[in-house]
Amino acid sequence: MHGASWSNASSGSVPRSVSSNQWLFVLLCIALLIGSAGCRKDEQNVPTTGTRMPYLPATGYSYALPVMPAHFSAQLQQTAASTMAGNPITDAGATLGRVLFYERGLSASRTISCGSCHHQEQGFSDASVRSTGHTGLRTRRNSMHLVNQFYSRRQFWDLRATTLEAQVLMPIQDAVEMGLTLDEATERLRALPYYPALFTEAFGDDSITTDRMALALAQFVRSIVSYRTRYDEGEANGFVDFTPLEVDGKNLFYNGATRCNQCHMTANFNNQDARNTGLDMEYTDNGRGEATGNSGDQGKFKIPSLRNVALTAPYMHDGRFNTLEEVVEHYNSGVQQHPNLDDRLTVDGTIGGEPLQMDLSANDKQALVAFLRTLTDEPLIADPRFSDPFQQ
Repeated sequence: MHGASWSNASSGSVPRSVSSNQWLFVLLCIALLIGSAGCRKDEQNVPTTGTRMPYLPATGYSYALPVMPAHFSAQLQQTAASTMAGNPITDAGATLGRVLFYERGLSASRTISCGSCHHQEQGFSDASVRSTGHTGLRTRRNSMHLVNQFYSRRQFWDLRATTLEAQVLMPIQDAVEMGLTLDEATERLRALPYYPALFTEAFGDDSITTDRMALALAQFVRSIVSYRTRYDEGEANGFVDFTPLEVDGKNLFYNGATRCNQCHMTANFNNQDARNTGLDMEYTDNGRGEATGNSGDQGKFKIPSLRNVALTAPYMHDGRFNTLEEVVEHYNSGVQQHPNLDDRLTVDGTIGGEPLQMDLSANDKQALVAFLRTLTDEPLIADPRFSDPFQQ
């Protein structure tokens, strides 16, 4: 894989975090950098005395994917698995990916990281309608939340990235989001004292390349796994701990009348497709249609997972809905006519047909929202493996 060595990562042993000798090397590097900062001409890529340092545990975290509960075994789900051949999750690779994910030096202004738009406490999404980029400008679309991405191949609202390895590099290069070229990004990393040891742990030597950045970031993102919600507990115990309202909501979600589970499928509650959900009669942002140039794709956007959906407001590609209640009401009474309206949202089951009106009662709508709240994975949002290592 572009010269990447897997001698350490694939040996079967648990990779160490940065060793004491390596940290001594890091500290010496910092001292040299501080001493020479005043005489270097290329200040753009030289860390100052205020360089942030990541704090990593002496015994590294394990990032191996867990054995998923039995209800995750759907064939449709398995065929959507996104792990690229030659890039399995390793402890050292995901550790490097974690540091890169929160590395502000990967933005032109040194103020923005991937984690700036994907907050752990918000289900790895952003509470803003549109995220703030490195110059203060706003991104075009709402930040997609990150969960169980090993079950999702195509990335972004318009599916333009065909692998997670491709996706993780695109925000770095985006003029609004992070604003660096990949050459600039790797140069920035080479100037920081803690990366040689991390790249060596992950790949066998300290060569810092774009390919290795992508591999490590993808490993970290794939390791963000949700499988410990109240819904998952219910699958194991017959939902004995669900309230009557939550049971009603679950039944509505799956009964076929609401058609919720016809788009949000499997235990991951997602779909690999982009679909037109009748948000508008005319779209200023045509989503998948812009990426393909196909008029039949206009107004289509990726169907995201509903896991942790109670944490990821605002909703839709443009963040137009602030609450789950508003989302439910859209599908109940607000679906708009459009030539590409998904057939699951039409009366006669044809694409572009008359929008379906579900006529849910107030109790029905409350029940659906109550069920959606059972999809919150509390252990995930508190898991230190996925936290910002620069703020320990």
